[in-house]
Amino acid sequence: MTEIQAGAGVAGEATPDQVPAIELDEVVKEYVSHGEVVQAVKGVSMTIGEGEFFSLLGPSGCGKTTSMRMIAGFEEPTKGVVRLHGQDVTNVPPNKRDVNMVFQSYALFPHMNVWDNVAFGLKRKKVPDGEVRRRVGEMLEIVDLVGREKRRPREMSGGQQQRVALARALVNRPRALLLDEPLGALDLKLRQHMQIELKRIQREVGITFVYVTHDQSEALTMSDRIAVMNDGLVEQLAGPREIYERPATKFVAGFIGTSNLLSGVARAVNGSSAVLALGPEDRVIVPIKEAVAEGDTVELTVRPEKIMISTERPEGDLSMVEGTVSEVVYLGTYNSYAVALAGGAEITVFQQNVHDSTTTAERGDTVWLSWQPQHSYALQ
Repeated sequence: MTEIQAGAGVAGEATPDQVPAIELDEVVKEYVSHGEVVQAVKGVSMTIGEGEFFSLLGPSGCGKTTSMRMIAGFEEPTKGVVRLHGQDVTNVPPNKRDVNMVFQSYALFPHMNVWDNVAFGLKRKKVPDGEVRRRVGEMLEIVDLVGREKRRPREMSGGQQQRVALARALVNRPRALLLDEPLGALDLKLRQHMQIELKRIQREVGITFVYVTHDQSEALTMSDRIAVMNDGLVEQLAGPREIYERPATKFVAGFIGTSNLLSGVARAVNGSSAVLALGPEDRVIVPIKEAVAEGDTVELTVRPEKIMISTERPEGDLSMVEGTVSEVVYLGTYNSYAVALAGGAEITVFQQNVHDSTTTAERGDTVWLSWQPQHSYALQ
């Protein structure tokens, strides 16, 4: 498949000898609301590499869309610098920036068919007819719409309309494509399918994608790296596995997936790990990076799928806590248990239904929860 990227790019964070596709350098965006200055973005810095699928992830109002709009040129930073491919574009208007943007609404021309929608930008630039035919044909092949050229948007599904919007943006050969919650209007099954399709398309065309979403599964599925934002700041910027397995802050741990947030007092410290007491018979072993002394309170997280549940006290060098099952929910491929600890905390456990649909424990049972020490992660 022909790549439409201008120049060879390497997916991932830019190396020192490679000019990044996009840079935000201490970018601040302020608004005046009811006479008060409100900071939507509070000194954000990030570097996005050529050919990278990069996601801005966070709840509504966290600053992710404002950050993207500053990259696109629709918003001007109050402070800081925006660079595209090494050039300062902070004050450059959107139509002079070598980026395109795809919105949730698609914004297709309803009176035009697929071919004309995709060719629209090329015709406005007065690209020769032969070049238009070649480039539109290539793009329709990439987005799997060959044979649907004469259909109008109202005759197509939401997923197909999304592909038309992508093709229209990509056919102009931008050096970066910005996508603002483009799958939000689709139903769950189609949205999951389009996540895989978007990653495939990005891989084939080879250009930088910057994706804004509040949906953690979208970000984890598609991204090379993710910037998790909260209250105008980047809480963590890393690859999907790192963010899921090693959340940097309490907010990231709670926002990404389902996580158990626990707190305990260090009753013993042994080199790179601490043993915490949550209850009289409990033992939680957690790796530590920062200095911890006996008697210190340590906050940690452990994912529900890492925890084993049993009615007997486990053996071995494991983290283990005792509790009472307060709820059992059957979810098809797995059971979800809510287990109340003596100290008042509640732990969620996911147990996959590997053999049959019978549960290990029932509501009201006293159970032991255990997990490998490396699956505990101390939070900042």
